[in-house]
Amino acid sequence: MLKLYSRLAVVLFLVTSCASKKAKFDDYVFKTKNEEIKYQTAYDKSLKLWNVPYTEENIKTSFGTAHVILAGPKNGKDLVLLHGMDASSTMWYPNIKTLAKNHRIYAIDFIMEPNKSNLTAKPLSSEEIVVYYNEIFDHYKLKKFDIIGASRGGWIATLLASQKNNSIDKIVLLSPAQTFKFIDKVGKTTSALMLKLFPSEKKFGKTLSTFSTHPENISPVYKRQFYLANKYAKSNSSMFKMHPFSDKELQSIQNPVLVLIGDKDVINSEESLERAQKYLAKSKTKIIKDAGHFLTIDQPKITNDAIINFLESNSNFVSLQN
Repeated sequence: MLKLYSRLAVVLFLVTSCASKKAKFDDYVFKTKNEEIKYQTAYDKSLKLWNVPYTEENIKTSFGTAHVILAGPKNGKDLVLLHGMDASSTMWYPNIKTLAKNHRIYAIDFIMEPNKSNLTAKPLSSEEIVVYYNEIFDHYKLKKFDIIGASRGGWIATLLASQKNNSIDKIVLLSPAQTFKFIDKVGKTTSALMLKLFPSEKKFGKTLSTFSTHPENISPVYKRQFYLANKYAKSNSSMFKMHPFSDKELQSIQNPVLVLIGDKDVINSEESLERAQKYLAKSKTKIIKDAGHFLTIDQPKITNDAIINFLESNSNFVSLQN
């Protein structure tokens, strides 16, 4: 009964969050041009927090324009970054200096969220999400590349890796949402729901405290952008379709996979790691102490070190928990 209640609560959360406005194909996310300008101004300010050389490119896809941020040495191993929900690619500012040292970075904005990508079609299905990213990979001729996904980005990375004939090498999942199990602590995530329904600075602060053990680490510049994303944008129906992957789907993934979660995470628990260990053929798992859902914010050095050690290691991969 408790499990059923939790699932119903998740459905209620997702359905309510997805209360839709009539999408305008030329402006799917924002209601007004003024909102878009305010948000993108905040985005540009946050991007300066990267503090590494970067370029921005807009790539045409079948569904609209994909915004991609490139950084790192051109001869470095290709590394794709998939951000968390409403966080945009600017969220990698605590990690990018480390990640871009030896890797060629491709940080891709998800096309159905507030960022600089622009959806000009109807909302994407899971199958179309795969097509969207593969068109970007094909544009850059990415082969045998690594990928890091945070939260919803982790779910998308898993979706991409479960496809036959994908070009992914190693995978890092940072507290992936709805990937191995449904949301762990549904009750505690209601602050995010209330923020969506009635956005305010106070509710935003409460939400950050729920998802992060160290919200004080968040740059005020990025915090402003993230707040505007929650204020102006509505979560879309793709969240409703984010079900945990089946045993068979997980078993199909033969890539080396690193799964990191925080010990105070409200989205995942040790059950997530146990399922990863059981069904992913080449998995490593680790619990980051004194960290919540926002691993890259709460413990950036520990998270960065774990990622780099994994990506640059040639060791054998066996299921273990640290």
